[in-house]
Amino acid sequence: MEDLRVRLDQFARENRMLSKGGLAVALVVTRHAKERGLPLDPADLLTDGGGQVRGLGKARVQSILKDHGIERVLAEEGGRTSRGSVGKMEAYVGLLNELEAAGEADLDLIEAWWVERVREYFAGKPFKLRYDPSKSLRHIVGDLLAQAKKRQESAAGTTFVGTMLQHLVGAKLDLLLGEGRVDHHSASAADSVAARPGDFVVEDVAIHVTTAPGEALIRKCKSNLDQGMRPLIITPNEAAARYLAEQGGVADRIDVFEAEQFLAGNLYELGRFAREGRKTTARELIARYNAIVSEHETDPSLRIEERS
Repeated sequence: MEDLRVRLDQFARENRMLSKGGLAVALVVTRHAKERGLPLDPADLLTDGGGQVRGLGKARVQSILKDHGIERVLAEEGGRTSRGSVGKMEAYVGLLNELEAAGEADLDLIEAWWVERVREYFAGKPFKLRYDPSKSLRHIVGDLLAQAKKRQESAAGTTFVGTMLQHLVGAKLDLLLGEGRVDHHSASAADSVAARPGDFVVEDVAIHVTTAPGEALIRKCKSNLDQGMRPLIITPNEAAARYLAEQGGVADRIDVFEAEQFLAGNLYELGRFAREGRKTTARELIARYNAIVSEHETDPSLRIEERS
């Protein structure tokens, strides 16, 4: 049944089912399949109003997990309030029906596979926010990025620093502009020449968030300029970005901000420079960051929790 596990893994990643909301949907729908049999009709799994997945709540999810010896709460709302739960349900029903038609729908194995993903979700250790009012805000932001760098160095091929930085910047933009004003994307779907003008676009400003500025980034900035946009680079390697901009002859047309300073400066401004305002804003930034990670990333260890 290795092919079935591979199929489930591919589906889970492509459909972002590894967040707590997606996992809750998968558990409940799989149990529906075990109780009702396959194939399933997605319409039968909707509440009367059609806006929620039938049975998708904390009690149902926890009952399923308890059958597998798990007492820890996956989601207080069981995924009910997660945006896109109906779409996830419909996509997953489609997969189960395809597996049934191919004679590969081993529902016991499938449920056990999802339960294992829940165990992995609980095992993911989040980064820690160490808010010390005696430390500078830049130091506090820098400590988060340092944690990401340390983890990245011990896991070859990962991009924890870049992912954290992108979503911290995105969270800051949401606090500044209001949610819904900028689009967020998985860090693995970074802007490319053929896609978005930047990681974020605000009015005519194309914002590029990177830990390793290179010539390709400068070419992208030149493309922004050709399109009448203003490129802005946010990076820990400010000197390298400025050097490349000079070599490319566009140093006077591209703004470059050092990442820690960019984030810390806005925490001061949003907190109105007040002691409690800074702390409250820092917490709001992390809360928004965690919401973005939950929505757009599949690795729960990217979350940040305040250290007590």
